[in-house]
Amino acid sequence: MSLSIAQRLHRLDARIAEILCWREQASEPIGEWRCDGRRLSLGDPWPHTEGVLAFAAEAEVPAAWPLDEVRLRLDVGGESLLTLHEDGAGTVRFGLDPNHREFPLRARRLRIETESVPRLPFGQPVHHPRLAEARLVWIDGAVHRLALLLRQVWETATALGEHEAVPHLVAAAETALWSLEWPSATGAYLARTAALPQQQAIWRLPPLDPQPPALGEAERAAAIAAHDGLVVTLRGLKERYPPQGRLAITGHAHIDLAWLWPYAETRRKARRTFHTALRLMERFPDFVFNQSTAAYYAQIEADDPELFAAIRERAAEGRWETIGGLWVEPDTNMPTGESLVRQTLYGQRYFERTFGRRHSVCWLPDCFGFSPALPQILRQGGMDSFFTIKVNWSETNRFPHDLFQWEGLDGSRVLAHTFDNPIQGYNGTIRADCVLPTWRNFRGKTAHDESLLAVGFGDGGGGVTPEMLESQAQLADFPALPELRPARVEDFFGRIRERAAVEDLPVWLGEIYLELHRGTLTSQGRTKRLNRQAERALLAAEVAGSLATLLGGPAFGSLEPAWRGLLKNQFHDILPGSSIREVYEDAERELAAARDAGLDRQAEAMAAIAAALPAGGTADALVVVNPDLSPRPLRLELEGQAVLHKPTGRDALAGRGNQLRLYPADKPRSWDAWDIEADYDRQGFELTELEESELVEDGPGRAALRLVRRFRDSTITQTLTLWANSPRLDIHTRLDWHDRRVLLRALVPVAVRAETASFECAFGVVRRPTHRNTSWDQARFEVPGHRFADLSEPGFGVAILNDGKYGHSALGNVLGLSLLRAPIYPDPLADEGVQEFTYAILPHAGDWHEGGVREVA
Repeated sequence: MSLSIAQRLHRLDARIAEILCWREQASEPIGEWRCDGRRLSLGDPWPHTEGVLAFAAEAEVPAAWPLDEVRLRLDVGGESLLTLHEDGAGTVRFGLDPNHREFPLRARRLRIETESVPRLPFGQPVHHPRLAEARLVWIDGAVHRLALLLRQVWETATALGEHEAVPHLVAAAETALWSLEWPSATGAYLARTAALPQQQAIWRLPPLDPQPPALGEAERAAAIAAHDGLVVTLRGLKERYPPQGRLAITGHAHIDLAWLWPYAETRRKARRTFHTALRLMERFPDFVFNQSTAAYYAQIEADDPELFAAIRERAAEGRWETIGGLWVEPDTNMPTGESLVRQTLYGQRYFERTFGRRHSVCWLPDCFGFSPALPQILRQGGMDSFFTIKVNWSETNRFPHDLFQWEGLDGSRVLAHTFDNPIQGYNGTIRADCVLPTWRNFRGKTAHDESLLAVGFGDGGGGVTPEMLESQAQLADFPALPELRPARVEDFFGRIRERAAVEDLPVWLGEIYLELHRGTLTSQGRTKRLNRQAERALLAAEVAGSLATLLGGPAFGSLEPAWRGLLKNQFHDILPGSSIREVYEDAERELAAARDAGLDRQAEAMAAIAAALPAGGTADALVVVNPDLSPRPLRLELEGQAVLHKPTGRDALAGRGNQLRLYPADKPRSWDAWDIEADYDRQGFELTELEESELVEDGPGRAALRLVRRFRDSTITQTLTLWANSPRLDIHTRLDWHDRRVLLRALVPVAVRAETASFECAFGVVRRPTHRNTSWDQARFEVPGHRFADLSEPGFGVAILNDGKYGHSALGNVLGLSLLRAPIYPDPLADEGVQEFTYAILPHAGDWHEGGVREVA
């Protein structure tokens, strides 16, 4: 009776796990350690968990062990920078984390040092960290290579499914297994396999030999022969079932500048990850690694000049690819065009200064949607290519292209590529179940015969492992899989331009909207408003300073340090509100400092402008400078008088305006700070009851009404201000918030009928439908916008203005603005306490442009 393919694969899986039990020929513990001046032994808890702890030990490799087969296995209980001082071989460093725990040695005597934090790569605290493992291990290379190859066969057969090559792959693996001469002596066998789950489930195991014998020479020779025979069979199968397509493999380690850890930890993560990449380049000559973000290189240049010099050497060789052209990988929905321009300016300028070249590829794998202004900014910054994978996260509609031209607001186009890897996206690996579906999912095959695949553990850094690169070499002999070859990302895009008819590729016009993570437009409102204030202050300061200099005043110093502080905090997990509390404590301080630097420069420049103007008359002079790039209406308070923009005279509202609605159902399935569910409004209600109502100002030029409402433990205080001869109604809002997971929105029904609404974006507007005709329209129930959202018909319109909000909606004749979310993960106190902001209702003649909406905003 024969077994099914599924049964045979199950058996193969179990046998591979068993073979791996003989991977270590011998091991010796490293038992004596010191940590911050205290003695520690294996298994001991850390003396404390505050800050960075320093562990140290000494070790010596037994003389009988071949040094090239010896590894240091280490688990001190948290992420670490590992330093090995090797006698006669110098000093070398690695990153130590759950995916990188085994390290080659170059000398027999060594001193081991670590800089360790009690955290895992995604910021999870290790609540009771211990010195878990420290051993010198003699690896049996024959067993290692055979087990890895068999694992690749199992993974490939599993991934291929019903492919006709599968029975041949399984048979080849079984032939290799049957050819082995494997130990079976009871004591040795039980000791070697004691860690397997089946043995671990036994009520009580007998006493075990702590140093069971390794394979004998005949057994090892059989393992080598089984490996070599399997390779020959695989090569024959490859001729029968040749490769399907081609993947350009780029090593990568996505490092979030701050997310589930503060920026101070990112500085350590970058050093750990970069040292690991350099060590892999020493062992694997074909390995190519890419890393974006000029800010990371600047911090490495300051923190570890020796590491920075080594990176520059590998970059000059072409094996370390600095990429991206931006200062950080920013959110692109919320920053102004001026901020995005400076991301490009400072990034490209830094790369040119330190690495001798600018970059042509914008690398943004993880951002939550993309502004339609980005193509023109990239082209003018020297980047003609764009990469992301985030569009594949959309929940409702599948983005229709993965190789296309992306056209922006002004008609500029960039060549764009995305890949769809179901195994961790941009944190890919070298396995059949990763590479095969990535190729199958590539829809641009008719235009180009190659897709990209980034591999390496990421988000929290770490990067590529030796096993990934060993697997890549082995998979070169496998049938029915894509051809894998190391590649630089810029070279990959260059091959597209050489081989594909780029002008015939499909064109995507306008924004790339992510149908997910819409809550990032609202979470952490204080940070978002500080971002807006800092942007406006710095831009106004530059304009005023330039005017002062043109009038003969002094040449002011650069505001680049303040801009860098702002740009850093526009990173795609900071500004969107999806990081931990410590990140926002830093961000609010740094954004306030950037804002204040801009305000201080404005004051200096205004004084210089006033001094440069000709004196005349006897009355005090008033100097007004418009820092905007277009005319704007002017309103001045001078002893109760005002100069106002006149109203249109038409009713603006269709019913009661400024409806404050609460949505207690804003509790996403996952991604708490990120997401607003499509049915969030099923339990919404309007907050109508007033606790206080007071007319606080009633003069000839202005009237103001203060309204106080309460919701559970929170207070909403709004002051509605109406100016004489002006249609604009300002709504200053003070939230004193002490409730969790409740969405607060303002809805304004307007007396306008239009099929599209206009939302300000970087350097322009985005027009979106006000209906829900298609699934694409329905998915846009919460959309990004900057200072205004406008609904206009011929001759008349109404806009909602704001000074620090980004989440909008437009359905029918109702404009909506999201004011607060207060999620609990990853910051349980997000939006807690007091925050203030202002939004306004502005009727106007004509459309948003004719009515001067942008100028008023």
